[in-house]
Amino acid sequence: PREEVAYVTCTYRETCIDQPDFLATVDLNPRSPYYGQVVHRLPMPNLKDELHSSGWSTGCTCFDNTAPKRNKLILPGLISSRIYVVDVGSQCRAPKLCKMIEPVDVFWKCNKGYLCVVHSLPNGDVLISNMGDPAGNGKGGFIVLDGETFNLKGNWENECEAPPTGYDFWYQPRFNVLISSAGLVPKRAGWGFNPDDLKKGVFGRRLNVWNLACRTLTQCFDLGEDSLPLSVKFLHNPDAAEGYVSCALSGNVFRFYKCEANNWVVEEVIHIPPKEVTGWIMPKMPAFTVDLIISRDDRYLYLSNWWHGDIRQYELSKTCKPRLVGQVFVGGSILRGGPVTVCRDEELKCQPDPLVIKCRRVYGGPSKLQLSLDGKRLYVTNSFYSTWDKQFYPTMVKEGSVMLQIDVDTEKGGLCVNKNFLVDFGKEPNGPCLAHDIRFASGDSTS
Repeated sequence: PREEVAYVTCTYRETCIDQPDFLATVDLNPRSPYYGQVVHRLPMPNLKDELHSSGWSTGCTCFDNTAPKRNKLILPGLISSRIYVVDVGSQCRAPKLCKMIEPVDVFWKCNKGYLCVVHSLPNGDVLISNMGDPAGNGKGGFIVLDGETFNLKGNWENECEAPPTGYDFWYQPRFNVLISSAGLVPKRAGWGFNPDDLKKGVFGRRLNVWNLACRTLTQCFDLGEDSLPLSVKFLHNPDAAEGYVSCALSGNVFRFYKCEANNWVVEEVIHIPPKEVTGWIMPKMPAFTVDLIISRDDRYLYLSNWWHGDIRQYELSKTCKPRLVGQVFVGGSILRGGPVTVCRDEELKCQPDPLVIKCRRVYGGPSKLQLSLDGKRLYVTNSFYSTWDKQFYPTMVKEGSVMLQIDVDTEKGGLCVNKNFLVDFGKEPNGPCLAHDIRFASGDSTS
């Protein structure tokens, strides 16, 4: 079915507005008089959680054909390490909070903090990745919630096998594998991006391969110093033992796949070159690929490039050689007339123009993506992480972020901004806020 409602995580952290984060319900039905508007807001009971990612308590598994009931949405706080369970099944347009797990429980029971990405496991439990320990030091791994009661069970992996950092993950039950990315050290990233942190172990470099059943670490791949692997996705085909990971700071995308020896292998398949610039924090601006998403038919891969400002579409008929077939700029740091001048660019002949939709100038760069089930509509928000938002896009923090719709050519490839759709989070009743993760009540391409 076509998506009619989206749930979007919104934060007020770093905006100088003393209001709690909230879950926004956005009307996506073109026939509705409220199309493109926030029709409901569910405020959290606390301040400065930094709602970042979200995930369903039940997802599609590879073992049966029963339709999952997406009636609970899990919202972890990236900064607070608090976990909210939201009931979206009783009234899909008016979600309500039904459970809360306090950070002290996460700290004491799991010695974990800075919670990131949520996926439901094949056995029905809920798995949440983390970036650090309670003090903000780097520490990867996962915590587990009971899939029915949502009580905190404890750590997923063995204590001795926790990686140095963590962020995203994805699993493939038919091959008994879970693959996770590295992320970065929270207490250093919390001060903003500092070029002096390069080559000091602040930005992760590992891709981790886990035995899903035994919960043990079986392989680690070094993707390069300060490569910062973030987004991990398997192909949707449950018989396909391959996927991709995007590295934010190196501009590389690696394909990982299972070889005949029952081991996993990685190979670089995409490289986005940096741009030589003046007026920026460094002389070279790397591609900062925040999100990677794959269409449900496994035909296309999409990347959001937060610093450069473009969304890219790659065709996957040859999974080892993704082919760029679509590109559109929706903001970024290299816009014409801005403070940054591009001196040398291997891809563009001129700097892109600013984007204006419905008389609203769009600031910031493309961050989180979500794709409709038919693959024809790609939705994007432009907040990455509030501290870095404030550093790189202070005007966006002041005026609020947006949610855009990109129309997708699913036949030949191609991307185009839909000028009739704009969710302006700068017009919220409590003031401008920062919008991040997107989920559809009818199902989405990342669950």
